[in-house]
Amino acid sequence: MQRIGVISDTHGQLRSEAIDVLEGVDLIIHAGDSGGEAILSELARIAPLHAVRGNCDFGPLSSLPPDLVVETAAGMFYVLHDLYQLRLDPAAAEMVAVIHGHTHMPDIRHKDGVLYLNPGSAGPIRRGRPVTMALVDIDDQGKVSPSIITLVQ
Repeated sequence: MQRIGVISDTHGQLRSEAIDVLEGVDLIIHAGDSGGEAILSELARIAPLHAVRGNCDFGPLSSLPPDLVVETAAGMFYVLHDLYQLRLDPAAAEMVAVIHGHTHMPDIRHKDGVLYLNPGSAGPIRRGRPVTMALVDIDDQGKVSPSIITLVQ
């Protein structure tokens, strides 16, 4: 089994609740707007980290890729910050999942056999929205089971 921690839109705030959820994961995906190198360094101390650049990532963070492909036990996950910037057909590219952020709204859905996962925002509370992240469990047969974790209501 493989467990993947998925986090996005931390905007410079890495909550202790998020760190607790991430303890023991096999890898972490940050879908942009980390808000600081210190956030990414802390996440990389927990597990191998894959991160993309968000629209609010400037300075040294501008060297992060705008998108990337992460190999998982289930197959390839495509990661980008803003789903509206998607420039490929994930099903045709044989992606198992598309991981994205930007909207600060957690969402799990499937389209054409591909999982689309937005973990929501794990950073500052905005517009009364919950503070969330996600876990993705992959079993020994490659079945992908995503879940949204609420950190703060």
